[in-house]
Amino acid sequence: MEKIDRAAPDRDDATVIRGIIPAMVTPFDADASINAKALRQLTEYLLAGGVHGLFPTGSQGEFWALSPGERQRIWDIVVETTEGRVPVYAGTGGVTTREVVALNRLAERVGVSAVSVITPFFITPTDAELYRHYATIADATSLPVILYTNPGRTGGVNLAVNLVSRLSEHPNIVGIKDSSGDLSQTLAYIENTGDDFAVLLGRDTLIYAGLLHGAKGSITATANAAPALVVAIYDAFLRDDLDASLAAQKRLVPLRQAFGLGTFPVVVKEALTLLGIDAGPARAPVGPMAPAQREKLIDVLVAIHGADKVLGVKE
Repeated sequence: MEKIDRAAPDRDDATVIRGIIPAMVTPFDADASINAKALRQLTEYLLAGGVHGLFPTGSQGEFWALSPGERQRIWDIVVETTEGRVPVYAGTGGVTTREVVALNRLAERVGVSAVSVITPFFITPTDAELYRHYATIADATSLPVILYTNPGRTGGVNLAVNLVSRLSEHPNIVGIKDSSGDLSQTLAYIENTGDDFAVLLGRDTLIYAGLLHGAKGSITATANAAPALVVAIYDAFLRDDLDASLAAQKRLVPLRQAFGLGTFPVVVKEALTLLGIDAGPARAPVGPMAPAQREKLIDVLVAIHGADKVLGVKE
């Protein structure tokens, strides 16, 4: 195995994409409008947990349910609240190339550090079409572009290893979030791209394994509800304390497995509400968790945070 660079990232350098980057939820009020106060509270909570970046309006952030204006407002709030303490990576995915190009122009105006672009969904482009899609997007923006593959949520559209290798040669394409859950694919991305290309885990149960093989970090949904725990996986790894890193990974697994207790993405939103951050509902048609499933989620949160930190725990 090649020697892994375990130097901690410089948090003031937005071009160094490493560490734990929460895929932020989008807090809503009861009427499903953006809850700016809760979004600021969430931002501060994540920063206090030691995260290395923030990723609003990704899959966990319900990007598909947001208008371009709403996305821009969310980016504005997160960038303003963050005040440069960590980079902000905006999710600008869409079905068409022109849609993503337009969203990236909005992101440029806000002043985010980079953009993350999920593969198109509903349609099934060929590798040649995906190459043109991403190359056009990267050519049209001044912002660094992070590829994002999540075949389980895009009708099976995946970024092949050879395609990612080609795209990594574009000077404005700087990394990839791999949410496939296929560790072999993640390792192939690492093997077939340069060291300055950031391969990031999107499956939270695989963070430790990915780091062992040279991944630069993780864009992670569970970090919304347990930022310090997820950061502990990474920080312990940097210290060469592999036992502590693995132990933190094992403590995180039940939270990731709890995603199945409700319809995505409501579980993490309800977890945050139970922790005192009013993330609100998911946008319809996604509904709330069933009471029995919520009790199971409470048990998971208590195991991570302790009973005194979780609302609704019976004495």
